[in-house]
Amino acid sequence: MEYKLDQSKAPLFEAYKAYATSGVTPFHVPGHKMGRGADPEMLDILGRTMFMFDNTSLPQTDNLQHPCGPVRQAQELAAELYGAQATFFSVNGTSGAVMAMILSALKRGEKIIIPRNVHKSVTAGIILAGATPVYVQPVIDEKLGIAHCVTPESVMESLRMHPDAKAVLITSPTYYGVASDTREISKIAHSFHVPLLVDEAHGAHLRFCPDDLPEDAVAQGADLVSQSSHKTIGSLTQSSMLHVNSSLIPVERVASVLNLLHTTSPSFLLLGSLDCARRNMALNGKRLWADTLELYREARTEINKIDGLHSFGEEDLPGKRKRCFDPTKLTICCRGLGMTGHELEATLYEEYGIQVEFSNCNHVLLVGSHGDSAEGIQRLIHALRGIASERGVRHYEAKKVEVPDIPRSAVTLGSAFFSGKRTIPFQQSEGAVSAEFVISYPPGIPILCPGEVITRQIIDYCSRLLEAGVTLTGMESCNLETIRVVSADAEPSFERNPRTNDTTATPYYDYAYQ
Repeated sequence: MEYKLDQSKAPLFEAYKAYATSGVTPFHVPGHKMGRGADPEMLDILGRTMFMFDNTSLPQTDNLQHPCGPVRQAQELAAELYGAQATFFSVNGTSGAVMAMILSALKRGEKIIIPRNVHKSVTAGIILAGATPVYVQPVIDEKLGIAHCVTPESVMESLRMHPDAKAVLITSPTYYGVASDTREISKIAHSFHVPLLVDEAHGAHLRFCPDDLPEDAVAQGADLVSQSSHKTIGSLTQSSMLHVNSSLIPVERVASVLNLLHTTSPSFLLLGSLDCARRNMALNGKRLWADTLELYREARTEINKIDGLHSFGEEDLPGKRKRCFDPTKLTICCRGLGMTGHELEATLYEEYGIQVEFSNCNHVLLVGSHGDSAEGIQRLIHALRGIASERGVRHYEAKKVEVPDIPRSAVTLGSAFFSGKRTIPFQQSEGAVSAEFVISYPPGIPILCPGEVITRQIIDYCSRLLEAGVTLTGMESCNLETIRVVSADAEPSFERNPRTNDTTATPYYDYAYQ
């Protein structure tokens, strides 16, 4: 692709490199003064150069709150690379970018259609906006025991039942690399004159392998797209981008919201790393990601030759859509070895010096990038073969567990969050209104959200999950002995179920393995 701007430049990085190496005597923050005031051990390990480059907004380096120089130029280069009207850098990760998307699209009291299994930053954005979520169930993969994406049909149904909704938000690709039909969902949302927001945290690299990876959300017509550049394209942790490509949400609105959320002392190490990661992808991205894809295809093939292990691919997914899966997300199911993912994670680390991204009771997840090597992949395969040989194949059957209905919403999400709270024993919480989340892994769908009524069915179900070793998250109490519930007056929720148009509960499905 030919670019109008010079993508070989990194104006922001070049500006603060010039300042850091100019020999200036700083009488400004940060207080470590280019490393001279840093802790000696930290300085010895990280080196003086890192501290020299750790500066914040200066006339020579521009201002993230009001960019007119190198920051603006760097963001314009990123917008061109990603095909967006405008791109903004985020030093509060994709969590900050997601919250900015929601605050840009919604006003207090307005509805937003979201998957039931969204990232916690979506909930945070909804609470800050004073908005109301309308939940859509993602597809549950019974074989794998994980949640995939929401379908265009479910989004259409929700919009028909909630024509007053003001936005739709989806997560694509998922943590496991499965992508939505974003183009179709975008068309549906726009037919109702509402914007589509996409949490594309795990998709900053998609644009650089257009023939083999899912198409990126900007190219598929999404209005606002947030990406974790640090997850896949090599910028520093906590650095992300927010792309605007909308006729429904003004760029100026997004800029104003980001200025509310951004720190006034942004790390130029983070900002400069975004500039350099963009440059690297513009110049080398297609080659780097073609090589990475080949590595992970070979890895999946070799893993699936090991008795007792399985790594799913596009051919295992429902619907058989082309390019709906990112092969650089490597999920390894280890039930056939009679071990949990937690056990496999510990064994890989303690015995082979390999650390995975995530584990649960069924599998481990590895996240690939162009920073991986053939040697690293071979080390992984060698370790898995050794573990499988030692363990041997064992019969391990997945057991379906009857799960509770989605509970009735008694107060709004934001009202539950800001209300007075009290802590009570979970086993005695029937009829109380939850003030926190209870989320099961797999598949990552909340069993309870703030504002929802706790039922005996939910209490018994959570007890069975804990007995089976399933991880529950979102609560203050790690083992769910207690739960925080609403104790003061809160704003009632009059949400109706998008499937039935009434307030009765709707069943959903989950799988636990014993």
